[in-house]
Amino acid sequence: MRVMEAGKRKVSDRLNVDRPAACLIKEKSRLIRTRVECCFSIFVLAALILASCASPKYLGRTPVPARFLDNPAISGSHTGIAIYDLENREYIFQHNGDKYFVPASNTKLATLYAGLKYLGNGIPGIEYLDYSDTLFVRATGDPTFLLADFPDQPVLSFLQNTRKPVAFAEPAWETGALGFGWPWNFFLNYYMAERSPFPVYGNVINWAQRDMAGLDDGVKVTYIMSSPRLGWPVEIKGGDNEALRVVRPKGENNYVVYPGLEGDTDLFVPFATNGMEAALELLQDTLGREIDIVPGFYASAGTADNHNVAYHPGASGKFQTIYSRPADSLFRPMMLYSDNFFAEQVLMMVSHRLTGAMNEEKLIKYLLENELADFPGKPRWVDGSGLSRYNLFSPRSLVWLLEKMTDEFGIERISHLMPTGGEGTLKDLYLEDRGRIFAKTGTLGGNAVSLSGFLITEKGRTLLFSVLVNNHNRDSMEVRTAVQEFLREIIYRY
Repeated sequence: MRVMEAGKRKVSDRLNVDRPAACLIKEKSRLIRTRVECCFSIFVLAALILASCASPKYLGRTPVPARFLDNPAISGSHTGIAIYDLENREYIFQHNGDKYFVPASNTKLATLYAGLKYLGNGIPGIEYLDYSDTLFVRATGDPTFLLADFPDQPVLSFLQNTRKPVAFAEPAWETGALGFGWPWNFFLNYYMAERSPFPVYGNVINWAQRDMAGLDDGVKVTYIMSSPRLGWPVEIKGGDNEALRVVRPKGENNYVVYPGLEGDTDLFVPFATNGMEAALELLQDTLGREIDIVPGFYASAGTADNHNVAYHPGASGKFQTIYSRPADSLFRPMMLYSDNFFAEQVLMMVSHRLTGAMNEEKLIKYLLENELADFPGKPRWVDGSGLSRYNLFSPRSLVWLLEKMTDEFGIERISHLMPTGGEGTLKDLYLEDRGRIFAKTGTLGGNAVSLSGFLITEKGRTLLFSVLVNNHNRDSMEVRTAVQEFLREIIYRY
C-alpha cells in the first residue's frame, strides 16, 4: 500500500500547480488515453481468444460457411450443412440442418447400415435343401452371381457339381423390377438395372462392337456380340449411327442393335428380368441342363426357426446357406462406385433374411420403427440406391446415421468402405486430401448434389459432416467443386 501511495503522490507531484493549466490538461488527457488504449487492447485480445475457441460458427477466425453459401454455384440453391465433432459429441455448425433434402445416392448410407446390421460378414448366395432325388434351391437376391467382377463363384460350382435335378422354389417376390419414383424412361441405362430375386450377370447384357482387322484396304467388317450369349430375338439395323445403340421394349427381351461408327466399344444394357424367368433361361444355357420351378416353400406357424425350416408337398427339412463372398467385398464397390444395382439387392437380401420375402417397403418400415427409430426427424426412405426423388433426408439425420454406424461397427470399417480423395466417385476431387476425407457422394438429375462422411482435420479432429445441395441450376461439377473448397478449408483451419 505504501508503495502504491508513493506512486500516486509522485504522479500528483508531477502535476502540481506550478505548471501551466494547459500543460496539466494535456498531461491528464495523455494518461487517460493511454489507459483506455491499454484496456481496449486487452479487450480485443480476449475477444480474439474467445472467438477462436468458442465461436464454432466461424470454424476459427474465418467465416468459411458464409463464404461457401455466397459462392455463385451455391447461392441460388437450397443448401443444408451439418458438421459434428465426433470426440466431443456436439455440432460445431449447422445450416438448414433439420430441413429435408433429396439425398440422391447418400441414401446408400441407410442401405449400408441395413446390410452391415443384418447380413453379417457373408453374402448369402443361395439356400438349398438336398432332399431325396432333388436339389431344391431358394434365391436370396445375391447380385454377384455370374458377375465378371467376381471370378470366384461358389454357387456356380455347387450347381455344376450336383448330379441331382435342380428345382428353384418360386420366391416370395413382393415388389417390382423398378423402384418407386425411378425415372422410368431411363430403363435402358446401365445404372438402372432391374431388381430381381435371382440376379445373373448383374442383370445386364454386355453388347460388344468390334471391327475386324487384317482385311484388304477399304474393306471394313463390324460384328456385334453379346455376353452372355442370348437365345432371345436380336435384329441388327443400319450402321451409320455415331455410337452403338441397343433398344428393346419395356418388359421384353426383343432387341434391336444399331452399330456405331466409333469402332470398338462396349455397351451395357439391362435386360427384362420378369421375376426369375430370364435368369433361369440364362442359367440353363450356362449349366447345360434344365431347371424346374416349383411352388414356394413356406414355414409352418410356431416353428423355432421360421426362416430355415420349410415345408413343401413331398419334401421338408432345413435349408442350408451357401455364402458367395465376404460382405465387405460387396459393400465396398457399392459405396466406392455408388452401384445402384448392388444397393437395391442389398435391401432385397436383408428383407429375405428378416422376413423370408423380398419387399423393400416393409423392410424400411420395420427398420424405421426399430433399429433406426431414433432418427432426428423421420426421413422418407423408399429405395436402396437413391434413384428415387421421393427419398428425403436431412443433413442431421445423415450425420446421426454416420455416428450410429461408427459406434456399432467402428470408424475403421466404415471409412474403409467409402472412397477417399482420388478414388471411386471422388476420383477427380480431394486429390490432396487422400486419407483426410472418406465420403459418400450423390448426384441426381442435374439438381441434387450431396456428400456425407468423415473429415480428419489438420489438428487431428474427426468430424462427421453432411452437405446437401438441391435445386441448383449449375453444372453438378461446379457444385461439387464448391463443396470441395468449403470442406478443404475446414480440414486445414479447424
